[in-house]
Amino acid sequence: MRRAVLPAAVAATALALLGVMPARAADVAVKIGNFTFNPPQVTVKAGTTVTWTNEDDIPHTVVSPPGIRSKPLDTEDKFSFTFTTPGTYKYFCSLHPHMTGTIVVEAATGDNTPR
Repeated sequence: MRRAVLPAAVAATALALLGVMPARAADVAVKIGNFTFNPPQVTVKAGTTVTWTNEDDIPHTVVSPPGIRSKPLDTEDKFSFTFTTPGTYKYFCSLHPHMTGTIVVEAATGDNTPR
């Protein structure tokens, strides 16, 4: 007997709908421009990937102790991090420490809509 092979995304969605595994949280974008992170604070569910994109014409970084650290991001470079543990993550640009932002990660239950 031959088995159908489903792409991973389709299989994961099917399993999530059946309650076998949690649905993946939506991805969230943070823009870096004019020496600011926009939006400056984001609230997401655990499992969400946040992607920062540098829209400035000079390098910036994303740093949050104890383990989030991007390389210097040139114009249009991106850095992504998936937040798996609930908590509040304050971050900054190591090249311009006055640039700050916050990611608040909530438990992955209920509505997965980023705010």
